[in-house]
Amino acid sequence: MEFGAYVARQRPALMRFATVLTCQTWLAEDLVSDVLCRAYERWDRISRMDQPHAYVRRMVVNEYLSWRRRLARVTPRAEVEPAGYGDGTDERAERDAMIRRLAGLPRRQRAAVVLRYYAGLPDSEIAALLGCRETTVRSQIFRALAALRIDLAESSPTYQETR
Repeated sequence: MEFGAYVARQRPALMRFATVLTCQTWLAEDLVSDVLCRAYERWDRISRMDQPHAYVRRMVVNEYLSWRRRLARVTPRAEVEPAGYGDGTDERAERDAMIRRLAGLPRRQRAAVVLRYYAGLPDSEIAALLGCRETTVRSQIFRALAALRIDLAESSPTYQETR
């Protein structure tokens, strides 16, 4: 498979994955662009792999967790509210609220939750991507879900009433 064809087919999926992982669209674009630039340099080797997309996705996770990116990152100062459109605003608002909740999690917990529930990976693959044991993955996800439940309970009075 040629690199251009791979990017045309998989970039939207990588962008969605990176957006959920980083909780910021602009940062996801930056992350995916950096990863695809590095993947292009090694594409001869990557394209011969059994699952090149899994390898590139791991590159995205590694780049997200990298300490170098944390030092180089710049956060914009102004909050820009997206324009609301007739249909789909409720879904967008719910998605944005979940992304804000995910942003409050520690990086490894967020990565584990995104890999499990967004990418649909089993514990063994998540452990391989994060470089830890499966039990660590399960405990990270357990703690993340507990924190998300607490956050949801504090921010939503209707959630407290239904419990």
